[in-house]
Amino acid sequence: MSKTNAGFFFEDYHIGQVIRHAVPRTVGSGERALYHALYPARHALYSSDAFAQGCGLAASPLDDLAAFHVVFGKTVPDVSLNARANLGYAEGRWVMPVWPGDTLRSESEVIGLKQNSNGKTGVVWVRSRGINQHDEVVIEYVRWVMVKKRDEAAPAPETVVPDLKPVLDVSDLAIPEGLNFSGYDFGLAGEPHRWGDYQLGETIDHVDGVTIEEAEHMMATRLWQNTSKTHFDGTMRDDGARLISAGHGISMERTLSFNGLANAQMIAGLNGGAHANPCFAGDTVRAWSEVLDKAETGAPGVGAIRLRLVATKGGAPFTLRGEDGKYLPHVLLDLDYWALMPM
Repeated sequence: MSKTNAGFFFEDYHIGQVIRHAVPRTVGSGERALYHALYPARHALYSSDAFAQGCGLAASPLDDLAAFHVVFGKTVPDVSLNARANLGYAEGRWVMPVWPGDTLRSESEVIGLKQNSNGKTGVVWVRSRGINQHDEVVIEYVRWVMVKKRDEAAPAPETVVPDLKPVLDVSDLAIPEGLNFSGYDFGLAGEPHRWGDYQLGETIDHVDGVTIEEAEHMMATRLWQNTSKTHFDGTMRDDGARLISAGHGISMERTLSFNGLANAQMIAGLNGGAHANPCFAGDTVRAWSEVLDKAETGAPGVGAIRLRLVATKGGAPFTLRGEDGKYLPHVLLDLDYWALMPM
């Protein structure tokens, strides 16, 4: 009997299945340092204990997307090791901050299945949760992936497509305990623009670009213990290229958005997201944002702003879809999220 793990294939999943993922991981200041080395991450609340304390927190937590990647990476061997593509996200919530010294583990529940018409692959929906050493949920989200079948002749399961919220309500967002932007230091944060300065429908060209490097992508993907074959094994694609991981792309584009959104300090909710086209080493990535909504939170000085973040590899900013409704070839990522910003 083989002792190696080939990963889950489409026919291995069933509705209601709960998967406890290996391996728990204690995060520390090293994650923050390496995250900031890999990306141009400059949001002040995640860079400085003193700044975070001035905002009512005990110290600077781990970057929101760094915590997300740790949780996400643990799900890969059981959810997307044999995936053809990571298709989308919904109902993502950062329930509480992750602090250096926390130990995180992940679990996922299968909530949807649909075999594709070619009979070779199927779509799997899972609700994944990151849980700390106190058995508290710190992050939860839904994602769906296209997974290969082991046996193309295996019967198709009954189709179940989950009913997901298209957009989280501001009441769904968890505001970190004690967060208070009443005494926010805009000078140290890097920009003067507050919640009231942004208008619905406003678009922001973040100007800066970064050329994706193979070595940095490989380091980042290993850091999050993401073992998906498409990111490491050059034989998985006919062209021999390794696909840049979704997590690496999301973090790069979020940090590019600092120029114009430096005060969108914390990601609180993920409404949806699509990886529109593949990204490869050598692509130069740029980003633009659109303000979709704004809401008050009830926390002192804290507003919520809903943003569309679009990553591109060339093409004019503020272009997204063609006349046929499909994403244009230069669009890499279309992400819809809530962030917390001083009012």
